[in-house]
Amino acid sequence: MMSGLRHPARALSLAIVLGAWVSASALAAGKPAHRPAQAAAAPAASEQFVDGIAAIVDKEVITLAQVDAKAVQVRRQMEQQRIPVPEAAVLRRQVLQQMINAALQDHEAKRVGIRVSDAQVDHAVQTIAQRNRITVDQLRNEITSSGLKWDDYRVDLRSQIQDDMLRQRFVEDRITISDSDVDAFLSMNDGKPMVTQAAAPAPEPEPEPAPKPTGPELIELAQILIEVPDYAAESTVQEKRKQAEAILRKLKSGADFAGVAAASSNGPQALEGGNMGIRPLHDWPDLFSQAIANTPPGGISGIVQSGRGFHILKVLRRGYAQRPAPKGAAKPAQAQAQQAQAQPTRAPMPSGPMMVTQTHARHILIKTSKVVSDDKARATLESLRNRIEHGESFAELAKRYSEDASAPQGGDLGWLNPGETVPAFEQAMNALQDGQVSEPVKSPFGWHLIQVEGRQTKNMEQEFRRMQARRELMERRIGPAYEDWLDQLRGQAYIDNRLDKAASGSR
Repeated sequence: MMSGLRHPARALSLAIVLGAWVSASALAAGKPAHRPAQAAAAPAASEQFVDGIAAIVDKEVITLAQVDAKAVQVRRQMEQQRIPVPEAAVLRRQVLQQMINAALQDHEAKRVGIRVSDAQVDHAVQTIAQRNRITVDQLRNEITSSGLKWDDYRVDLRSQIQDDMLRQRFVEDRITISDSDVDAFLSMNDGKPMVTQAAAPAPEPEPEPAPKPTGPELIELAQILIEVPDYAAESTVQEKRKQAEAILRKLKSGADFAGVAAASSNGPQALEGGNMGIRPLHDWPDLFSQAIANTPPGGISGIVQSGRGFHILKVLRRGYAQRPAPKGAAKPAQAQAQQAQAQPTRAPMPSGPMMVTQTHARHILIKTSKVVSDDKARATLESLRNRIEHGESFAELAKRYSEDASAPQGGDLGWLNPGETVPAFEQAMNALQDGQVSEPVKSPFGWHLIQVEGRQTKNMEQEFRRMQARRELMERRIGPAYEDWLDQLRGQAYIDNRLDKAASGSR
């Protein structure tokens, strides 16, 4: 079976579009951009390095001017969000860490040949506008009125799409969900997995009586992470624990959580006040859900130790999803952006027969890389398609040329359900007649030739329940897996962070 094309985390069928929409809408609401925009140089920093270099990531240089320009932008956005801004030196170090992570992901995308076209960005912009029920021009006005340049917005959006493609290509392969995992999940949920429904965690009040709580409890969490290096000595672990304990005492004395997170957290959300978003309680890691099980809104946990280090959690909000607003009641883009931050809530899946048209397909996958460009991969598949048209076996060519885990089976993917593959693949597959071979098709995993073997209609009630359970389990695990993947990128790269070295030397 394929290792990457199938995508059980919500089938990831809208990952590129919706993931970009959430990130971009957040920008409309004033959240910091994920990627450093190439802004003009800011005023000279107080700590000047002779060569003006803040960090070197592999062969890429990040200059102090770039860091200071980005810090000006982040400071403005934090002020808009009313997050206390740390002192200048700390802000610069936090911003630089974000820029290093962004550079690592850019390098990985280039290594495997992932490129985001202008057309993909345009499509994402149109989708964002449509989902916010506004025009593209109105969206542009929303963005620029928030203080962000439109070109910088598109840069960030392109980066978010790229990151979604990287997640689809690399992270899911690291997650294994067994049949026994699915059995246990169904048993815990009385055999009734949930299906996703977009809903706001706290809709505006209506004049009619408030509806009863529906779905699972939703929790919005923020964290402060004091990271512990891998294989750290016991003395280092204890030093980090003392650091976490000192931060916890400060918080209990009344210090602002968001401000302390911005100044002290090693987590990726530090400059957003540590805000990790909204999820159902059971979708947070078990350590987190147990630590805040009885913590009221505004409450702070004790110190939670994980494989990454020491966490301090704050419950920003908790409650249940209610009935959505009446149809046709459009909201401003910024209000919808805040709603978009919530993870989907769940509602019981309808019971009864579910007749689904399945497609039996094969494919040949050629992955892109620095060596294998898009043009080369496409040309290879065009040559193979020509050979198939002249009588060669698709299955035999798949065994010889496909780079997918299905190659030994002649590229056989078995019977596929709607929504079980990435959108580009499914769209091309659905356009084929039985026995027909597609033109080369690009997906986040590379380039494909697809052959449809046949179609059938089947009652998928039980199978669909298991598929939904598998998707929910994937949702719970994909976040930690993505962070582990980023850690591996950092561990494999050459990183010379000169701001951190300077700070350590001054202490």
